[in-house]
Amino acid sequence: MTDYTKLRDCELFLFDMDGTLYLGDQVYEGAIALMEALPALGKRYIYLTNNSSRAGADYVQRLRRLGFPCQEENVFTSGMAVGQYLNQNHPDASVYLAGTRAFYRELQSYGIRLVNDEEGHTQADRVDVVVQGFDTELVYEKLERACHFLRRGAVFLAANPDWVCPMPDDEVLPDCGSICALLTAASGREPRYIGKPDRNMVDVISQMTGIDNRKICAVGDRLYTDIAVAQNAGAVSVLVLSGETDQRMLAEAQRKPDYVLPSVKELYEVLK
Repeated sequence: MTDYTKLRDCELFLFDMDGTLYLGDQVYEGAIALMEALPALGKRYIYLTNNSSRAGADYVQRLRRLGFPCQEENVFTSGMAVGQYLNQNHPDASVYLAGTRAFYRELQSYGIRLVNDEEGHTQADRVDVVVQGFDTELVYEKLERACHFLRRGAVFLAANPDWVCPMPDDEVLPDCGSICALLTAASGREPRYIGKPDRNMVDVISQMTGIDNRKICAVGDRLYTDIAVAQNAGAVSVLVLSGETDQRMLAEAQRKPDYVLPSVKELYEVLK
């Protein structure tokens, strides 16, 4: 019999989205009911995503369209984490962004000094920092510019290490980690990843909310991001088997999540 005391004692839940709450536009059974029930259970929640291709405001609109309750304070993305990280660790740095227009506008909102326009065009010869995101608008010029700057000593930051972004019908999109692998092969430089599994994502949220990491629970379908970020930050972890991770991958994992459930529907039943 599983003891769910530690899970039920959590005050804040951080939910991955793709593969956890929905896949594409297909909302998983019980997902909306869970999110609607959490406030009545005395729980707070944040939709936490490694996907920097959309801005926080875009996710608010998307989640509402799918039927989920959502306010601006309920969303935190890897793009937002990058903006905060740059301001804290590289203030006034010149930054080349290889990312979407939405990511570009997100960094602009943090006051980041970007040397390129929204399409990636720039006349700069050197920059302080290269930021790579999950770029669904990727063109070769961005790769060429990023490689040029990295070979000349720019700091290499990346929004997230995910290799692929899951899609319906068992399809995937090459994600930020795959793009970074190309840049590493071409430049010899390894990126510092800002999104999950870096504990920074949980630590920042803990500071914003005043909730101790031990009372925060990360829920997701990926062992190397969603579960690892909780383990790295001393938070509680719940793996759902509705997305990328299957039983074989779980069995082979050296570090196991605190809890494993078939889907968020079962999480709703546990908390209720």
